[in-house]
Amino acid sequence: MLAAVDLGSNSFHLQVARVVDKQIYPLDSLREMVRLAGGFNDTDKKLDEDSQMRALNCLQRFGERLRDFPAHTVRVVGTNSLRIAENAPAFLKRAEAALGFPIEIISGREEARLIYLGVAHSLPVSDHNRLVIDIGGGSSEFIIGNRLQPNKLESLYIGCVSHSQRFFPDGKISKAAMKQAELAARTEIQAIAAEFSADQWQEVIGSSGTARTLGQVLKLNHFCKQDDSDDITPAGLEKFRDYLLKTGDSKKLSIAGLQANRKAVIAGGFAIMSAVFSELGIQRMSQTTGALRQGVLYDMLGRFHNEDMREITVQQFMQRYRIDTAQSIRIESLSGLLGKQLLAAHTDQSEDLLRILSWAARLHEIGISIAHSGYHKHTAYILANADMPGFSKMEQTNLSQLVLAHRGSLGKVSEFVANPLNALLLMALRLAVLFHRSRSNILLPPLDVTAEKATCTLYIARAWLKQNPLTRTLLHTETEEWRRFNFKLQIKSKKDT
Repeated sequence: MLAAVDLGSNSFHLQVARVVDKQIYPLDSLREMVRLAGGFNDTDKKLDEDSQMRALNCLQRFGERLRDFPAHTVRVVGTNSLRIAENAPAFLKRAEAALGFPIEIISGREEARLIYLGVAHSLPVSDHNRLVIDIGGGSSEFIIGNRLQPNKLESLYIGCVSHSQRFFPDGKISKAAMKQAELAARTEIQAIAAEFSADQWQEVIGSSGTARTLGQVLKLNHFCKQDDSDDITPAGLEKFRDYLLKTGDSKKLSIAGLQANRKAVIAGGFAIMSAVFSELGIQRMSQTTGALRQGVLYDMLGRFHNEDMREITVQQFMQRYRIDTAQSIRIESLSGLLGKQLLAAHTDQSEDLLRILSWAARLHEIGISIAHSGYHKHTAYILANADMPGFSKMEQTNLSQLVLAHRGSLGKVSEFVANPLNALLLMALRLAVLFHRSRSNILLPPLDVTAEKATCTLYIARAWLKQNPLTRTLLHTETEEWRRFNFKLQIKSKKDT
């Protein structure tokens, strides 16, 4: 069984599913309207205590449901509110303690990719391009894809919660406020309108709560033609706008298809949807049950079947930045060998850690495509800030820190190295780069390395070191560098043991 948790800006979702072969069958789901995006202070981007407590209480309940799940079968992703909250790091510590599982913060485009994956698996196979739109609580995602392949991805900082707070803060829905809300949304969408114009797709699909709510409202109140089913159309949206303006207050909304917990955010969600239809020339949008959480499940399934999107991304980066493949293979092979030995006492985490080390080894020189001088800094910047499908923000940060410190002083990553496991990964990578400085296929002697507390010991043949004075000098310099950080690297000859 697999479980996915989506920590959205409006609601939190838990989806449990059973895997049979390569198919996912839903078993159980939980959903709570947490409205995390409603907890930002007026003066800054910090989540207030009330919103944090709503989230933590929800996560405790989710944690009970997931209590017996192995760690590798659960994936938890945080979206826009946790991307932008200034106090997110402190909150995440409490949230992980309440849930019992680590939380990944994903980028807007990664969220879009996962949404498309969930939507694509919920629809019949089709040869034409589909435009998928997901209006969330704090952001909206736009994807054009074909079959299971997303081709264009965008994420905009407009969502039903944030938009409702900004333009309808007291729940009052006036004509002037609605006009401003739609204009603001159209301004954001104009930036992507050319890439997502009507000539790029043949069908439009809406996912998540805003689209499904609007579809139900239009259908149940006969705002659309009878044969339109629950599709959203411009005519239907116009009738719903009239209803919203006539009622004038979100608290007084009482209409079939609109649940009580949606009333406070429907005006903002409607304004965004109206702007989307206008700017992208949409005439009809259908809905699907597929969304982010389903995409997370299928992404996890791919990892179990050696179809990890992260691996594909690494290979694409190697091609894009014209990596010296022979050198990357040398570094990956040796760092992996050393890493396995150094992590021998951490078998429960070694698989994930060695995977990160492998990716860092293959990508550590992509910055050379910008400039050879200081290339590790360019590499680190790319890995920290580029769109890397499949990777969470934390994974990108770890990759960035590893490659930043694979050469030179450790002072620039002192906080990263303070974590003993990070130090072991970095030790393996730095030693691999050191031994392969010649960038040629040299015959290395057997290398054995052990780790105990804050001491690493490298055992190497004395005769080989004598024949390679440059490497011997570099190893001495390396021991001095680690000593500055209260981490001992000692070199022992095979004959001394």
